[in-house]
Amino acid sequence: MTRCHILGFPRLGKNRELKFALESHWRGQTAATELEATARRLRASHWALQRAAGLDYVSVGDFALYDHVLNHIQLLGCEPARFAFAPDAPELERYFIMARGRAGEDAAACGCDGHSGAALEMTKWFDTNYHYLVPEFDADTQFRLASERLFGEIAEAQALGHRVKAQLIGPLSFLWLGKSHGMERLELLERLLAVYRAILSRIRGMGVEWVQIDEPILGLDLPPAWRAAFEPAYHHLAAAGASLLLATYFSPLRENLTLACRLPVAGLHIDAVRAPEELAQAADWLPLNKVLSAGIIDGRNVWTSDLDRLLGNVAPLKAKRGDKLWVSASCSLLHVPLDLGAETALGEDIKSLLAFGLQKLDEISTLARALDGTAAPHLPAAPAPDGRRQDPAVQERLARLAPEADRRASPYALRQVLQQARLKLPPLPTTTIGSFPQTADIRRARAAHKAGTLDDAGYRQAMREEIRHAVAEQEALGLDVLVHGEAERNDMVEYFAEQLQGFAVTRNGWVQSYGSRCVKPPIIWSDVARPLPITVEWASYAQSLSRKPVKGMLTGPVTMLQWSFVRDDQPRAITGLQIALAIRDEVADLQRAGIAVIQIDEPALREGLPLRRSEWNEYLDWAVRAFRIAAGAADDAIQIHTHMCYAEFNDILPAIAALDADVITIEASRSNMELLEGFARFSYPNAIGPGVYDIHTPRVPESAEMVAALEKAAGVIAPAQLWVNPDCGLKTRSWEETRAALAHMVEATRALRAKLAIEKEEEAQPARGR
Repeated sequence: MTRCHILGFPRLGKNRELKFALESHWRGQTAATELEATARRLRASHWALQRAAGLDYVSVGDFALYDHVLNHIQLLGCEPARFAFAPDAPELERYFIMARGRAGEDAAACGCDGHSGAALEMTKWFDTNYHYLVPEFDADTQFRLASERLFGEIAEAQALGHRVKAQLIGPLSFLWLGKSHGMERLELLERLLAVYRAILSRIRGMGVEWVQIDEPILGLDLPPAWRAAFEPAYHHLAAAGASLLLATYFSPLRENLTLACRLPVAGLHIDAVRAPEELAQAADWLPLNKVLSAGIIDGRNVWTSDLDRLLGNVAPLKAKRGDKLWVSASCSLLHVPLDLGAETALGEDIKSLLAFGLQKLDEISTLARALDGTAAPHLPAAPAPDGRRQDPAVQERLARLAPEADRRASPYALRQVLQQARLKLPPLPTTTIGSFPQTADIRRARAAHKAGTLDDAGYRQAMREEIRHAVAEQEALGLDVLVHGEAERNDMVEYFAEQLQGFAVTRNGWVQSYGSRCVKPPIIWSDVARPLPITVEWASYAQSLSRKPVKGMLTGPVTMLQWSFVRDDQPRAITGLQIALAIRDEVADLQRAGIAVIQIDEPALREGLPLRRSEWNEYLDWAVRAFRIAAGAADDAIQIHTHMCYAEFNDILPAIAALDADVITIEASRSNMELLEGFARFSYPNAIGPGVYDIHTPRVPESAEMVAALEKAAGVIAPAQLWVNPDCGLKTRSWEETRAALAHMVEATRALRAKLAIEKEEEAQPARGR
């Protein structure tokens, strides 16, 4: 019998129960016991869905209240010492402090400085839009089996009568995903393996047949020392006696495929969507007594599978390997929405193209039955090509695009002079990233408008009042470059997708981004164009309220692409360039409306980078060109900003410089400004605004802490290049938090301006004396 399974399941619940339970607990409205009860109900529901779909195993260990890497930090007993947790501090309390930081009073009570109270750094999970919390290591890091959560969840599933496959992040991937100071992370492997072995022995003692152990770093360009560490590490783990299914995903294994095939594990999972050719190679190279798990259903996208074609691909492997061939998704289903059945507003013409999480369970189970001869001999094929997905006008415009369309008229040095003459900004200009708090009133107005109980005029007036409030708050705080606050936007991608040709949006297609933060990625199903202006009315109204510049706020073409489910019938580059032309039209209209500063956000530029360096140049060539095409409509006197966050930028700094944005703002506070060192070494030529405080936590840093951050920034980047801003948009924060944090930010900026002015005066005095 062909067994079928998955590598992970969406956590949020059908109605985002996890999100609301978390936020209720964080507000102090519900106790930890109530949160844990909700989590148990969700796990039970998810396991029941997997079993009902015909999967042979339910996945245990994929669920997390905030992040699965954070779960492992507690499981492995390596909570950073800087948090100075009391010995009797509850596990859940420690968990959320590491995720969200300590608020001011809590930090003061424990005697913590700013860094000690700050949350763990957050960054992207490989090339996805999921964010994980980064483990912190040093030479003193010790490991121990320190949490019962995983074992309790195994017992839960067993009590419900399920056949369990437990899941762990592999030891080498766990170390790789962390950060260290003054030592090599591999130095910790030996002490870490002892704990992994104890965990595996414990799981085996609970009667669990299989343990999925994820080593996605095998899809990366690994240094020789890391590659060499795999075999001795897994020989050590093999002594625990557990049947290990080594799971790889997101990238071809290439030179690491033979290594993976000879490791002492009981099975190997191959992502046959990202690396279809490696499935047949693994079938030849993996010993016949080991399981080959074929990840042939796409776990990263929402298009329905051509099951008849896939059956033809895997049937020869079934003949070769018999019951040692398993069927699965390419990766965890964490990255797709739960159920297409909840999308009652999508047209059937589009729904017929789609499969969400539950539909993918059915596809996996159907393929397994077909391989065993217990399903229909002719499975559903992919939908026939649809002429409505092509727009000749869009394709002709792209084909006729002039080579110079991706270039501004003048280099940055000349543009900077024109922009300063127009904007008249002080040193260290202050601004924010774009969004302001999405209050209950805003959400109610949006819901009423969608429901038809608030007409267009009433909604427009409600949004204008919110914009007026946001502008007034910024004026009172003393910010230099303002924003309109984005009250009218449900999401930075979805808002544009609703108004662009070629996109479809869902009502319930939620996907977790981090913690309680979830998004509804739009679906790009046909050629993209902009029928009408999108942001001009709101930006123009905001600018009419202030003599200070107000930024026009746009989402960049690469981020629109990366944070959507992208059509698979043409190259991603073509779709990205179509979006770039749509954003270019919006830039041109904002300029005509008198907007002097336009921000084109590209937080996903680094995320889209292929995991293999050999593919970087091809991606960066078209991605950078897409941004430059979007910005290329701006005259020299228009200041173009971009924003990037929660990624490692140092290895693509030439590409970031090639964007030629006049100002780039980046997330930098969780890394304690470490990201700036790379910009300094590269001699980044344009202006840069490192985030001086973390907006993903309720903690409000004092101004002295922000002064220290700014001084550190000014120590590596010339003050003349520096802007001052938060890490990211403020939509998830309250007005109380926002007002206090921005007041501290402005205060810190004024303090540093005064200090720099004094230093400049002191430097000038000896010259006058001569």
